[in-house]
Amino acid sequence: MASKLGLSTETIADCRRLARQVSEGVRRETEQYTTVSTERTVLRLLGVDGVDAGEVPVPNRVVEALHACGKLGRGAAVWMGERGKVVGVNNSTDFYRAVREGTLTSTATPVHRGRSQQVWVVETVDEDGRMVSRGQVRLQNLTD
Repeated sequence: MASKLGLSTETIADCRRLARQVSEGVRRETEQYTTVSTERTVLRLLGVDGVDAGEVPVPNRVVEALHACGKLGRGAAVWMGERGKVVGVNNSTDFYRAVREGTLTSTATPVHRGRSQQVWVVETVDEDGRMVSRGQVRLQNLTD
């Protein structure tokens, strides 16, 4: 199949190989400098802003959650979709029990992370580990 730009398969393969080399070099150089404050700033640049009910900045909460599950090392932007721009396409959530007080913990697990869409399962448990809700959300990655 001919490329839209008229490039040979070999040229395209070479460009992809070189892009991988460049990105790997950048990753090696920058990963040692990633800090909590850097990741909060990245989130703000991606449009994640505001405060939660406890007046804690949302970027702080996101960074705390990523750190708690051992995923902050890859950087916050990795977990935000393509440049943080996504729109919900479908959401189906089952609620199993009512909760009037206490702390709830939600865990989102990616099922599929494609170029155009993502599918996540989100489970929420109460302080005793009892399932409160379980949902699946499909997101469309937006491009400029």
